[in-house]
Amino acid sequence: MDIRYVGGPTAVIGIGGLRLLTDPTFDEPGEYPIGSRALTKTAGPAVPADGIGPVDAVLLSHDQHPDNLDRSGRALLSDVPLVLSTAAARDRLHGAVRALPTWQHVDLPRPGGGTLRVTGVPALHGPPGSERIVGEVTGFVLAGQDLPTVYVSGDNASLDHVRAVAERLGPVDVALLFAGAARTALVPDAPLTLTSEQAAAVLGAPQVVPLHFEHWAHFTQDGDSLEAAFAAAGLADRLHRLRPGDAVTL
Repeated sequence: MDIRYVGGPTAVIGIGGLRLLTDPTFDEPGEYPIGSRALTKTAGPAVPADGIGPVDAVLLSHDQHPDNLDRSGRALLSDVPLVLSTAAARDRLHGAVRALPTWQHVDLPRPGGGTLRVTGVPALHGPPGSERIVGEVTGFVLAGQDLPTVYVSGDNASLDHVRAVAERLGPVDVALLFAGAARTALVPDAPLTLTSEQAAAVLGAPQVVPLHFEHWAHFTQDGDSLEAAFAAAGLADRLHRLRPGDAVTL
């Protein structure tokens, strides 16, 4: 498989002859309102929306926050044959989204035969009890015959949920972890995504590609802290910190 990092939570995953796009965000830097607040984007995408090329499906962790689905990303959804996300996203975006409930799956036909199974997995965008504030989110696991098992965490801060994924669908070969220890005034006392230390401690996946740890002002940790945490855990060789626009083949 290969992974091309676009920026923020957005990456193109090539696996089993299919191309999948995570949380599409292609707007330029600036202030993005969310309720009575605003999130600040500090850098634009390394690849514009029209430079992504055709994709077979979008894996959308949630739609209610502009750092996971922005205006340009919403426009792109109409050109994608399948968008997998939460029931709440389906209700808000109507025909553009198919809900993928936790532990349920959809099998995508592969061009050369066989299927890629995409399973919805639990995610919690903050500490326990924050669901009513931050809204519904989901993660994904990709698997298929002769393919690596890939975990895409989405905006998840729950180690219990990660352990449940590993126990039910593991072992995981590649983990795309949304990190950055995001914090906002909405939930001031706990991070909304994995910390660098948690990212280094979870799953034990032999290959880890971090996403959503930079390009927004509400992140409290960055790529350097990820590298430090993985080095401290003796796992530096497992971390693939990509520069925006770069790709890795695993």
